[in-house]
Amino acid sequence: MTLNVKKLDITDRVIGKLKNGEIELYLENEPIGRIMLTGQADFELDNRFDVDQQRIFQNVTVTENPGAKYTDCDDGGWC
Repeated sequence: MTLNVKKLDITDRVIGKLKNGEIELYLENEPIGRIMLTGQADFELDNRFDVDQQRIFQNVTVTENPGAKYTDCDDGGWC
């Protein structure tokens, strides 16, 4: 079993609220960052989130090969 960091596209789940000349960004009521309204979009996000080509991604750790054993076993199933 290994743990790998992956990016989940959460763009469709992000909600923005206009406040004090900026847009505050939320994911399920949790603040995740803001967009400064200075003539161009400058994203400032929590370090668990990234923007790439106008899409917002959440960095998560996922389990890969959950059935993998700590040691390798031979074909007969003996370790």
